Amino acid sequence: MSKIERFEDLEIWKIANAIEVDIYFLCDKEPLRSDWGMKDQIRRAACSMSDNIAEGFEYNNNPDFIRFLNYAKGSSGEFRNKLIILNKAEKIEDAEFRDLYSKSIEFSSKPKKFIDYLKKFEADKKTKK
Repeated sequence: MSKIERFEDLEIWKIANAIEVDIYFLCDKEPLRSDWGMKDQIRRAACSMSDNIAEGFEYNNNPDFIRFLNYAKGSSGEFRNKLIILNKAEKIEDAEFRDLYSKSIEFSSKPKKFIDYLKKFEADKKTKK
């Protein structure tokens, strides 16, 4: 596996970034455009997923990156919760909900797998010393 040089090359970041772009488009339409509180909260949750991946990666060490991947995973739960609320309140179309919910579930599985990989990598480094 080649070394990843930039967070923009990470599949997990690309998924999170696509979600946040979708949310920005969704928030430009009514009824979310006029719901300042929910619009702000769901945008922040969506942005937090990719922001935490980017920030953790830039620390350039696996323990910090693992911590920020956990934050990203937590933000995905917050995001998904907001989607459920919007869907039940009939504030977003069912098709938009299903698409974003599916993407958020896909995203949510990635940090755990990445964290497990990084922890194993760190443990293997210690056993080779």
